[in-house]
Formats: sequence, structure tokens, C-alpha cells
Amino acid sequence: MSLHTTAQSLATLAAEPGHEGGHASLSPFVTGGGALFVLLLLLWITTRFNRDR
Repeated sequence: MSLHTTAQSLATLAAEPGHEGGHASLSPFVTGGGALFVLLLLLWITTRFNRDR
């Protein structure tokens, strides 16, 4: 798969709803909040298991 084909596929996937290949996307706040939660969870797990004994 060439870079051009990959970029075209991603652009089609990210198209606005109502256009060809478009879909309703999640709210940016839900996406950002979910990403923040996952990163904080990973940080907590990393620090929990990385204590000096």
C-alpha cells in the first residue's frame, strides 16, 4: 500500500458526516478526556510498580 493510498483512505475515513465515507465522530471532549484518563492510569501503574525496595 502506497503512502498516497493510505493518506487517501484516512482522509475518507475522517470525512465529515453526510459525505461519502463519513461517520458521526465522538465529541472532542470525550476523546480528550478518555486519552487523559488512560495516560494518567498508565502513569499510576508505572509509578506503582517502579518503587525502590
